[in-house]
Amino acid sequence: MKQAHFETLQHSTWQTFAKKVQALDKGHAQVEHIQSFAQDYRRICQHLALAKQRGYSEALIEDLQQLVWQGHQQFYRHKSPALERLLSFIIVDFPSTMRQQWRCIAVSAVLFFGSFALMAVLTRLFPNLIYHLISPAQVAHIESMYDPAQRLLGPISLRNHQDDWVMFGFYIINNIGIAFQTFASGLVFGLGSAFFLLFNGLHIGAIAGHLTRIGYGETFWPFVLGHGALELTAVVMAGAAGLKLGAALIAPGAFSRVAALRAASTVSITLMGGAIIFLLLAAFIEAYWSSSNSIAVAIKISVGCGLWLLVLIYLLFSGRIRHAP
Repeated sequence: MKQAHFETLQHSTWQTFAKKVQALDKGHAQVEHIQSFAQDYRRICQHLALAKQRGYSEALIEDLQQLVWQGHQQFYRHKSPALERLLSFIIVDFPSTMRQQWRCIAVSAVLFFGSFALMAVLTRLFPNLIYHLISPAQVAHIESMYDPAQRLLGPISLRNHQDDWVMFGFYIINNIGIAFQTFASGLVFGLGSAFFLLFNGLHIGAIAGHLTRIGYGETFWPFVLGHGALELTAVVMAGAAGLKLGAALIAPGAFSRVAALRAASTVSITLMGGAIIFLLLAAFIEAYWSSSNSIAVAIKISVGCGLWLLVLIYLLFSGRIRHAP
């Protein structure tokens, strides 16, 4: 293609890009300018490469290099810093992905909360049922943890240190380990994630039903309500992330299993990122709030219910309107 024809075809593109650069430099850019800037910048870089390859005039190459340089300055100037990217992930990307993947979330929630509720009811109706899931020694240990006469709540072996930061670290390691186990096992065609969702739901439900039946509900429920809103929701997220991987392997559609798994992993990693943030917050609440005996039970229950409501509102409504950076 001759240079004159090339310039005629692309002249309007270069002018439009130059105006966008000027608008960005002055801080007057519109939302659509920002959203399309990366694509326009790549197009100008391609035009510069073509001009060099075809041996066009030095004047044209110099003009295009100037445009590319200006675009480069604006492109990296407007790159969001780490904190802004994190906030964008929390406020927009993660809750939006949760809503887009509502089917996986729904299946995960039914498996986990369904088994939890079922076992909580059955354990109250059939007291000995808990011993089919948990050994008598473990049941006795759990009872001692939530005995109303116990001054400190939580794992007693660690609580004797009376160091909340020790508990914070313990909860992080334990909960994130469970979440990753639930997530990674989804590679077994989703069966692993389904198993761990059911296992954890049945296990926690049995404990809840048993402690409520023997009259320890006044210590158990105020303890778990606060951090449970974040922790239990995170387990569902991890399960959904694993189920997403499993679905890609079972039904890859028109793609190969490798390609389908690669596409699904992007979504799953977003879900796991949100789950980890939830678990970090849950560990903090569990260590510094849930285990405290100086806070009235009524306040703990009120705050716990409020946290469940906030989590629901966040997942349903956050990120529905995307703002320009």
